Amino acid sequence: MVSRVRVWLNRTYAENVFFMEQLRRNPSDRAVEIHATHGDADSPVLAAADTAAMEPEGLSPAAYVEYALDQCVRREIDVFVPRLHQDAIVDHRADFEAVGTKLLAPTPEAVAVFQDKATAYQAVEAVGVPVPPWWRVRTADELLVAVEQLEADGHKACFKPAAGAGGVGFRVITRAPFSMSHLNGFPSPYVQLDMVLDVLRNTDEDVDWLVMPRLEQPEVSVDCLTGPDSRIRMAIGRTKNGRRRGFTLDEAWLAPARLIAEGFGLHHLSNIQFRMYEDRPVLMDVNTRPAGGLHQLQLCGINAPWAAVQLALGEDPGDLVPPFLGQDYAVVSAPRPVRAVSVPAHADEVPALPSTRPAVAAPAAVGEPIVESAGAPATATA
Repeated sequence: MVSRVRVWLNRTYAENVFFMEQLRRNPSDRAVEIHATHGDADSPVLAAADTAAMEPEGLSPAAYVEYALDQCVRREIDVFVPRLHQDAIVDHRADFEAVGTKLLAPTPEAVAVFQDKATAYQAVEAVGVPVPPWWRVRTADELLVAVEQLEADGHKACFKPAAGAGGVGFRVITRAPFSMSHLNGFPSPYVQLDMVLDVLRNTDEDVDWLVMPRLEQPEVSVDCLTGPDSRIRMAIGRTKNGRRRGFTLDEAWLAPARLIAEGFGLHHLSNIQFRMYEDRPVLMDVNTRPAGGLHQLQLCGINAPWAAVQLALGEDPGDLVPPFLGQDYAVVSAPRPVRAVSVPAHADEVPALPSTRPAVAAPAAVGEPIVESAGAPATATA
């Protein structure tokens, strides 16, 4: 009899409720139990998991590794999918394997390269992957030089943190004065150059930004699955052009993604994003984790989460080639259950709401979801 697989997702994005559902609906018909931890008691991943716990706050990376190892031992975790403190965790891969847990994460070297966007751009450019023009800026004067150069070349300038994810801190520079036009309609990413310069000249906080031209659509996110042997098993592009979404196998996007995934040790699941600069695709960002939209590949007949778990367990799923490309689609929001709000955050062990659990094919041996608390809930990070 094939044993069940126990998978842990630590503080992760709300969209990964779909990642969890795909694991349960795996084509191998293997029993899967999912453990989830988070800093936000209202994260839907806690309610969607079979067991869940609140994460302690304020841990250093080293202390978090110790916490994670303890979770793996107590929960008998077979596969750990780390997002929070991924860099510290992958440095201790041998320690996790010693307690019987496989990490679904890249090599330490890959995580280090792609934590910093400037380092990443230099590294991929050296192997022939096109990148947009960019400047690393830490002062108002450096920002002004970069903006003026981009504008002289006919581009709109934008900036984002050199280290960050999910579009946090992304802004587009404008010289238009602040007016009622900026107060009408929805908020926009545009910020006035003079206001940004004024803030930089009067702050005590350090900034570390990348300034580059605003890149054009389409945006293509290539979801990659790469084995520990550094051979890629899957590369499928998800296209974004305004509201419209779709899929592509165009080598203009997939070839540079394969080069990055295989060449830099991006083992297991990664997401490599491109946009257009002038008339060619250029790298925008590299995520060393599963993308929040990875589940959308099910529209192409692909269950990437389960194939990744198989690879982590040493079971090669073979090459994942979509049997078809799904039709274009749009993304809409939908309600998801959270745990009961009446439960005290400091309770040691409390049941979630079983009646609101998504109807997914979970193994019969799994009990009702359990939520544990190891501290007060914090602001959601995902």
